[in-house]
Amino acid sequence: MARNVDILETPIEYLKGVGPARADVLKKELGIFNFNHLLTYYPFRYIDRSKFYKIREINDDSTYIQIKGTILNIQKIGKPRSQRLVAMFRDESGITELVWFKGIKWIEQKLTPGAEYVVFGKPNLFNNRYNFPHPEIETVAEQQETIEEKLQPFYSSTEKLKSKGLDSKGIRKITKNLLVQVQGFIKENLNEELLTSLKLIPREQAILNIHFPTDPAVLEKARARLKFEEFFFIQLNLLKLKLLRLEKLQGNRFGVVGTFFNDFFQNHLPFELTNAQKKVIKEIRADLGSGKQMNRLLQGDVGSGKTLVALMSMLIALDNGFQACLMAPTEILAAQHYKTISRMMEGLPVQVDLLTGSTKAKQRKEMHELLQSGNLHILIGTHALIEESVQFNNLGLVVIDEQHRFGVAQRARMWKKNTIPPHVLVMTATPIPRTLA
Repeated sequence: MARNVDILETPIEYLKGVGPARADVLKKELGIFNFNHLLTYYPFRYIDRSKFYKIREINDDSTYIQIKGTILNIQKIGKPRSQRLVAMFRDESGITELVWFKGIKWIEQKLTPGAEYVVFGKPNLFNNRYNFPHPEIETVAEQQETIEEKLQPFYSSTEKLKSKGLDSKGIRKITKNLLVQVQGFIKENLNEELLTSLKLIPREQAILNIHFPTDPAVLEKARARLKFEEFFFIQLNLLKLKLLRLEKLQGNRFGVVGTFFNDFFQNHLPFELTNAQKKVIKEIRADLGSGKQMNRLLQGDVGSGKTLVALMSMLIALDNGFQACLMAPTEILAAQHYKTISRMMEGLPVQVDLLTGSTKAKQRKEMHELLQSGNLHILIGTHALIEESVQFNNLGLVVIDEQHRFGVAQRARMWKKNTIPPHVLVMTATPIPRTLA
């Protein structure tokens, strides 16, 4: 097992075909420092290299294609600083130009007029004629060595990498060297039961096939395995973070459902709760009584009764001797919540107030005094709630409407309004993917 880890963590300069100079540019350009980094640097596309086109078949719809033929002649055109290398290339159906603007000296040394080559690239229409700018070119003999790669992988590269011979072909070559060296040492990270139940191929097989697939079906199985693995561990880490947060963040235990809640429920409820509302309130009560900080998302369409659920949650906080607040992203929305909640609280000994950027200084002062004394039970407002001057006597529950409208730092400042972080209930009408919720 230690041997596995050691091999994959081997510095990249020790891979056959790399060395110090190439390693330096791999580190700077791609962040590839060791064998494992290169192992997980996957191709961005695959081209079927078993098919050859004729020059006369090239058209506007042609993407990356390969042709086979002979170089007629080579010439440099233009002044030294803006020079280009042009090779006339012919097959039995016609003639086209191969053009290079960079690496001219190196390319020129590779080309021999009269020799037969395989050219791969994307045709470009210029002056009503197709040419191939910066194509890959190799002799027919060289191409025969890679003929087994029906689906040839292509890797992203940069000019600095290409200057060191690490274009897509160069990266492909060192990747092949790597796979030979680490074969048998790629550790499986999913158990056999999971692989069998989901019909996933082993990790080593997936990595071999993502780099050098033999056919589209094999490639698809490799992609499916590696995509699942990535999302599986993302989800696992999210669950781990959630458990760590629950262990770390102590919350006030709301063990009482008393007068405020029961009086409102029995005598002032404007309409009968839906089954969905009853279910959510039950879940919130369980969270509030757990002794861990609640951090719950309440998602529902506009008019589905989220505000009523939030209010009844705030009444549970009041029953346990705590205060509550509701933060909305705009003054208009905050005023709407204030109007709705104030109306629902008529006839109950619950003090509700509204704090926004428009609140006058005299009102603010009175509000701050009531808040610090504990006589202001529910405070509704905008960003004004996070100001340092707003100090609660004992804040137990924070309700946030449309969380995405507030920054992370802004929301975090609300958590510091009490020694023990308050419970958090976030309301949104924006659909949230179930996997993220």
